Amino acid sequence: MTDLAWVHAALTSARPQALGALLRYFRDLEIAEEAFQDACLRALKSWPQNGPPRDPAAWLILVGRNVALDGVRRLGKQDELPADELLSDLNDAEAELAERLDGAHYRDDVLRLLFICCHPELPATQQIAVALRIVCGLTVKEIARAFLVSEAAMEQRITRAKSRIAKAEVPFETPGAPERAERLAAVAAVVYLIFNEGYSATGGAAPVRAPLCEEAIRLARLLLRLFQGEPEIMGLTALLLLQHARSPARLDGDGCIVLLEEQDRSLWNRQMIAEGLALIDKAMRHQRPGPYQLQAAIAAMHARAARFEETDWAEIDQLYAALERLQPSPVVTLNRAVAVAKVHGPAAALAMIEPLAPRLSAYFHFFGARGAFLMQLGRADEARVALNQAIALANTAAEAAHIRMHLDRLERDSAPRH
Repeated sequence: MTDLAWVHAALTSARPQALGALLRYFRDLEIAEEAFQDACLRALKSWPQNGPPRDPAAWLILVGRNVALDGVRRLGKQDELPADELLSDLNDAEAELAERLDGAHYRDDVLRLLFICCHPELPATQQIAVALRIVCGLTVKEIARAFLVSEAAMEQRITRAKSRIAKAEVPFETPGAPERAERLAAVAAVVYLIFNEGYSATGGAAPVRAPLCEEAIRLARLLLRLFQGEPEIMGLTALLLLQHARSPARLDGDGCIVLLEEQDRSLWNRQMIAEGLALIDKAMRHQRPGPYQLQAAIAAMHARAARFEETDWAEIDQLYAALERLQPSPVVTLNRAVAVAKVHGPAAALAMIEPLAPRLSAYFHFFGARGAFLMQLGRADEARVALNQAIALANTAAEAAHIRMHLDRLERDSAPRH
């Protein structure tokens, strides 16, 4: 790993904790973000020469705080320093702070900051978008993909949300139990999207970003500690565990995508699967099914099948149908179509997804699935067009390579026989 690569990885990993602590200290979103960025610039100069600090997040908190305070002092003639009572007590003795700033002191700031960003002053979509940008550091492009909107539209949405936070003078302090309950759905959605971004890695060359998945699982477990009797949070945690358990088998030695039917199931993390299955079973006993529980139940069907051929596709189709009724979405319908193809054939699946074309015209997986169904139906020319569209929309090199493999197979199968 190059110097810049490990520095970037360390900064990305430390961002939520450092930004959360800086916001708790300054009670101002713009100051906290600028302080973090200044600290990152100093880290890029310092760390390659001096090596990584013992605790990168603590280093960034200390440096960011001091740089921001220096900047405020320089502008002191126009802008006074925040009153003492508005500053959280992080101690001024830096040596002592460096010793005390371990996981117990700032890691829960991430979840706390998520609850702050998911303030009811903001529309739900803005809550989630601003939390993904500020807390998790996802790019505007990555967030736009998650919402199936353009980058320009998402940039505007985030800007409006930040402006609204500033005007509303949102209190940057731990929400009480009623506020947490009110904001739980939005926070859970953020955790879910963090995991999805790590699982599919739309923003980079790597097809998987394990640290994002692991952070989402950690946050889900923290939520579960806060809401122990909430079946949807059990379902969310189960879903993330069951999905992440398959990670060791999702790529081959060359980094190419391995489809579920071809994965070596002995590589799946059985401990994670056992935990996920126990959680979804416990959630379902509450008899209050929700979207996360249904998705976890689908993942559980795959996890329980010893071999791909033993997968109960009819039950998966029924679970997706229930999910469609509960949370209608073109992506849910697209996913259901895969099960429908297994149960009723590719023609039924193709008929199901054709009406989705206008809404999924920029969605890689739509054209990949459409191309696969057309191939199965022997409609080679149409399949070729769909697969080429999928390649054009691929988010990673691995996705593009996977579609090219289908195209190569199509060319071989349609070549004249001698």
